[in-house]
Amino acid sequence: MPKIVTVEQIRAIELAADKRGHSYADMMEQAGRAVAERVKEIVLGIAAPRIAILVGPGNNGGDGLVAGRVLAEELEGASVGAFLLQPRGDDDAVFVKAREAGVFLADAENDQGQGYRVLQNLIANADVVIDALFGTSLRLPIKGDAAKVLEAVHKALGKRRDGQNMRLTTPASPGIVLDTGPRIIAVDCPSGLDCDSGALDKNAIYADETITMAAVKPGLLLFPGADAVGVLHVADIGLPKRLAELDGVKLILADVHEVAARLPQRQRDSHKGTFGKALIVAGSMNYIGAVALCANAAYRSGAGLVTVAAPQIIVPMLASMVAEATWVLLPHEMGVVNESAVKVLREEMDGYSALLIGPGLGREDVSGEFMLELLQPKAEIRRARAIGFVPLTPGDTAAQANIALPPLVIDADGLNLLAGIENWPELLPPGTILTPHPGEFARLTGLDVADIQADRVRLAQEKAAEWGCVVVLKGAFTVVAAPAGLTAVMPFATTALAHAGTGDVLAGAIVGLRAQGLEPFDAAVVGAWLQGMAGVRAEAVLGTAASVTAGDVLELLPDAYALAESARR
Repeated sequence: MPKIVTVEQIRAIELAADKRGHSYADMMEQAGRAVAERVKEIVLGIAAPRIAILVGPGNNGGDGLVAGRVLAEELEGASVGAFLLQPRGDDDAVFVKAREAGVFLADAENDQGQGYRVLQNLIANADVVIDALFGTSLRLPIKGDAAKVLEAVHKALGKRRDGQNMRLTTPASPGIVLDTGPRIIAVDCPSGLDCDSGALDKNAIYADETITMAAVKPGLLLFPGADAVGVLHVADIGLPKRLAELDGVKLILADVHEVAARLPQRQRDSHKGTFGKALIVAGSMNYIGAVALCANAAYRSGAGLVTVAAPQIIVPMLASMVAEATWVLLPHEMGVVNESAVKVLREEMDGYSALLIGPGLGREDVSGEFMLELLQPKAEIRRARAIGFVPLTPGDTAAQANIALPPLVIDADGLNLLAGIENWPELLPPGTILTPHPGEFARLTGLDVADIQADRVRLAQEKAAEWGCVVVLKGAFTVVAAPAGLTAVMPFATTALAHAGTGDVLAGAIVGLRAQGLEPFDAAVVGAWLQGMAGVRAEAVLGTAASVTAGDVLELLPDAYALAESARR
């Protein structure tokens, strides 16, 4: 379960590990070996691979020297050269061992007068460049001799710093398409990236892959820095078990193993009722496709039965798009649900294990009246058909009044309508899942979109606690925050998901998982990961993110689910 930690937190974690007997030298050895093992995989099949290592003055540079030593000792026929930003002496054990292993060593002090000729030759001839110049302690901007070294590196690389050939994804996704030149592997974080803020120096080195140590640093998941990361790996550096400084971190990166552990169990002797009944209230005359995307995604995520409650006038158009669904025909005004639809819903709601409201509902006044009528406390509430109406006592709260609502997911126009209701958080049942994109989040909070995007994790956490809901803040690196503070960040930032309807696929997946009995946070995490991975897969299949549609993401949802299932076996 990869954690996301700040620079200050990782220092405290490493200090605690050192005090427990896992020394800084031990951590450096394992970090360097992790880098070396990945390089071995990359150069497999190259007869005489050439590896260049950029070595900074700190522990990050030490990781690079360990990697160089391991490669020189264990990679037959390899030529390994290291370029040091600052000279290291015989009192530096890591440097001495690298030299004894046969690593070619040069430094900026002696190469500067030659226009960094040695550095540029190392880079230009390399199959792999290991970037171990600057780690978590970097402060921007980079100045002086360090800036000159970075400029020389870019000259040798053909100025590969625009990131156009890089894609941030996960190790489980299809391989990235490389441009000409060496594969660049960043140690902990790309040089020139602020590991807390995601800010980038003008001379930052864009990596094809980043191997970060022990935990993910937030700057790797924040733009513009995220564009420099490439494929992100998290390396185990042998931290002791039950380390309080790490165990107490509630911010995690959702990887395939994290998702696999949260998948619903599916026994072979089950039936459709075993996997829950999802009710989707969605659609209007102007937004028909959203309904089909949601309903199909709910089925694709494993729900046993999906019922769509939609304006009666659009159901004939939808029936062939979702052959497996059952239907509740809602009264409407000009193709938009109105307040009278609430009575029909309450009569049909019993027995459903999850309810999704919102996609394609529209934002007309009558839709707002419907939303308020559905959520607000009533003088009487039908708890079950068999016992009729039960009066509320004077002490009943809104949460008690809403006991008739199944576990709730609100998306899209449902959120926009919610924002127009005074004191709306008080009307939501416990465990409600809200799935806003930044614009919808802005309407719910009154904040500017730019401010939201600048502080996505903190604001999602803050509002989840304030509202008592699970908040799924969509976008690049979607954030899932629970009221108690546990928060997951998705590892996906692909424009394949920047198309109309992909949010409907997400909402459908979440309600399908919630219907199967997953807890709200788990359903949101699994659903967001499945949708994100399906987007990555769709981009790989089509060869471009630009052509991916929501339908493509829907079709590849089973592929993402199968990937997660395989990680559980």
